[in-house]
Amino acid sequence: MTKKNSNQDRSEKELLDSLRPKTLAGFIGQESLKDQLKIFIAAAKQRKEPLEHVLFYGPPGLGKTTLACILACEMATNIKIISGPALSRAGDLASILTNLKEGDILFIDEVHRLNKIVEETLYPAMEDYALDIIVGKGPSARSIRLKLKRFTVVGATTRIGLISSPMRDRFGLVHKLDFYRPENLVEIIINSAKILAININKEGALEIARRSRGTPRIANRLLKRVRDYAQVKGNGRIDQKTAQKALDDLDVDQIGLTGVDRKLLRLIINSYQGGPVGIENLGAGLVEDVGTIVDVYEPYLMKLGFLKRTPRGRIATDRAKKHLKLSGNQERLV
Repeated sequence: MTKKNSNQDRSEKELLDSLRPKTLAGFIGQESLKDQLKIFIAAAKQRKEPLEHVLFYGPPGLGKTTLACILACEMATNIKIISGPALSRAGDLASILTNLKEGDILFIDEVHRLNKIVEETLYPAMEDYALDIIVGKGPSARSIRLKLKRFTVVGATTRIGLISSPMRDRFGLVHKLDFYRPENLVEIIINSAKILAININKEGALEIARRSRGTPRIANRLLKRVRDYAQVKGNGRIDQKTAQKALDDLDVDQIGLTGVDRKLLRLIINSYQGGPVGIENLGAGLVEDVGTIVDVYEPYLMKLGFLKRTPRGRIATDRAKKHLKLSGNQERLV
């Protein structure tokens, strides 16, 4: 029995991994970026050189990690995936860099959270493919330069403003990933449904897409939750009505706002007269980490025009009040 469950878990993991496209041709959306990457990859192949260093930035869930893996696949090379906070010592980075082969890709997620010493160690590695190591201590200490194989750093960040200028300048391609259009998300949802053997029609996919905050990761997550609802409370098929009822039960409204989003807006409107209010006060009022508010909730609210960031703090707009059916500090139907 245990063995059977283990096989089922492995099978489910393989299915989830298979949701990631492996090539640029299979990657849906981000057309401008894909056009640039096609030229970027073709030129590197013609010169028989590794790719230049690449930096992707934007809200979480838009495909930064997937694109890094696609670059490795398109260049027929290996990829090493690490997280910025995990590189706490220069020695950790040196160990990784010296084991990279010609043309390999080093993907650094949350690159803005690299330790300062680690970041400075990475500078000559990215620029000169060399690693400077200090041997000994005190007056007898000396520097040794080790040559590295040519490799590519692909960085990903949700907060490009926290990356230092020297670090940012070492990336040959810097590109922001935008939120996806509903029609792109419909295509992604239908493709994922085929892989996961989910029965869904286009209207059901569109209902999920509208509530996915322009984010493929959220779209795939909601697809699986609606699948569960259709399996338990429906006939197993996802149509518009089933998707609508399931997402309403999940407290995801017609444009993708969750209970936390609405609570954040109501906090600004009711407790701070619409703002401005400092981010620390919002974090305390929501009992949420400030970084989570900045990286996860605010980008989509700003895209909708519901929230403004100003030097004095956050402001909820009239559009937010209208959506929440609020006027001033009192909640009422408009």
